[in-house]
Amino acid sequence: MTRILITSALPYINGIKHLGNLAGSMLPADVWARFKRAEGHDVLYICATDEHGTPAELAAAAAGQDVQTYCDEQHQVQKQIADAFGLSFDWFGRSSGPQNRALTQHFAKVLEDNGLIEERVDRMIYSIDDGRFLPDRYVEGTCPHCGFEKARGDQCDGCGRLLDPTDLINPYSAVSGSRNLEVRDTRHLYLLQTKIEDKIRGWIDGKQGWQPLAKSIANKHLDEGLIDRGITRDLKWGVPVIGPDGGSRPGMEGKVFYVWFDAPIEYIGATQEWAEANGKTWKDWWRLDEGAEDVRYVQFMGKDNVAFHTVSFPATIIGSGEPWKTVDQLKAFNWLNWYGGKFSTSMKRGVFMDQALELLPADFWRWYLTAYGPEHSDAAFTWEQFQSAVNKDLADVLGNFVNRIVKFTESKFDGVVPEGGVAGEVEAKLEADLRAVIAEATEHFEAMEFRKAAAAVRGAWALGNEYLQFAAPWTALKTDRDQAAVGVRTGLNLVALFARLAAPILTTSAPKIAESVGSTDLSWPKADEDFLNVLPLGQKVEAQGVLFNKIDDTMVAEWSERFGGAES
Repeated sequence: MTRILITSALPYINGIKHLGNLAGSMLPADVWARFKRAEGHDVLYICATDEHGTPAELAAAAAGQDVQTYCDEQHQVQKQIADAFGLSFDWFGRSSGPQNRALTQHFAKVLEDNGLIEERVDRMIYSIDDGRFLPDRYVEGTCPHCGFEKARGDQCDGCGRLLDPTDLINPYSAVSGSRNLEVRDTRHLYLLQTKIEDKIRGWIDGKQGWQPLAKSIANKHLDEGLIDRGITRDLKWGVPVIGPDGGSRPGMEGKVFYVWFDAPIEYIGATQEWAEANGKTWKDWWRLDEGAEDVRYVQFMGKDNVAFHTVSFPATIIGSGEPWKTVDQLKAFNWLNWYGGKFSTSMKRGVFMDQALELLPADFWRWYLTAYGPEHSDAAFTWEQFQSAVNKDLADVLGNFVNRIVKFTESKFDGVVPEGGVAGEVEAKLEADLRAVIAEATEHFEAMEFRKAAAAVRGAWALGNEYLQFAAPWTALKTDRDQAAVGVRTGLNLVALFARLAAPILTTSAPKIAESVGSTDLSWPKADEDFLNVLPLGQKVEAQGVLFNKIDDTMVAEWSERFGGAES
């Protein structure tokens, strides 16, 4: 058994997340966590709401609330939606908690003690019409490198380069749209990443098994040359900058740490929250000198977060000089797009997580976003592809198989696993084929290749359908009840197996499928297991009703009108 620590990128607190956020971080992390638990490993899956910075301030103002009240409410909203999607966080924390505050201030102190933080008088964008300094993300303009016209002050989504707001051409306030901006002096703390560039490069070069996307993004930023990054901001909401005595730092009163400095530290803070709430220990997950040497740490995130997790956060951890655990594997995802453009929280573009659950149960979305997600390239959501995936994969291949064999057992074999007959060459071939496809699914899940893993799971379901068509127990029953019993018994054991293979993805449906044949086992099948003979003879079976209702063209038309489609 291996101890595995999993974190997924923290969702901003500035509104309910859209399906693109789900597909690019939290869902694949959950699927992998469930897979590793099903294998018998000790898994700790940590996430939290990212509550600091201007996004929370502006969203609170728009809602007519103070920021603390807004964050309190939105944390609960996001947790409820995550629970409804079956996201199996061991802890869903808050970056505004006291644990993260103390840890952030601790890291800032030790980094400064190590000569890696210094005060600088900075020239920052001040919006005269807004009456405030504008944080990086709330200055927009044209990228000086690629000409993208909607570049943010911290990063260009066109070319991926990290930026400073003063780099932008024709900048304007993303808060009000005002171009009445000027550059003013303000004092800030800087993390001197340039001093440890070689250490960061050596750390990245030493990572084996990272996917090309993550490593290429990391090396791109290193090759362009690291810059020293400002880690404080002129904001009211965030982790306060303190002096040696614990009070306000002279000359930096009212300043807080940059959200991208404190948010990754919340992975540690949330683990501490979990430990304190559950009577557990946390340092043995994070400190190499307290037992974390045997922890395998895996991060999941969208590609826009990779630079901060492969450069800035490691600079904090490595620069501290303390024996903290760093990530072993980083799984990055491309973007799930909404037809021709991007999902957008700020622009209310696309389907959001709460809206998705109003339309269909979570498993429908979990399957589609796993089996057709943006893994090796950007993927475009379309209602038509979603309809096809649900109808063909779930309703026709899996749901139809389960209902067909269980209902036949109820009507012709008294609703129990029948005895009689002996498995033959057909069943032997089925078993061999299934072992091959299960091995394939296991390999792909382990490698975090989720589309391939889902395809292998779907392949197992297809083998079951092919077998049932060939064995045709409804035909055999007319002349040979024992032969029919073999087909039925094998089919019912396939139901139990399919539930186990589906369990990492279909969190609500898999238990119901298993229950239909009287099983509760959702562990991942072992290589040498006799999975076609696990159900006791005489065990009661009971159909659970339609597992997956099909999506018809009328529903697609209604949703396209409500949310937009190809024309949006």
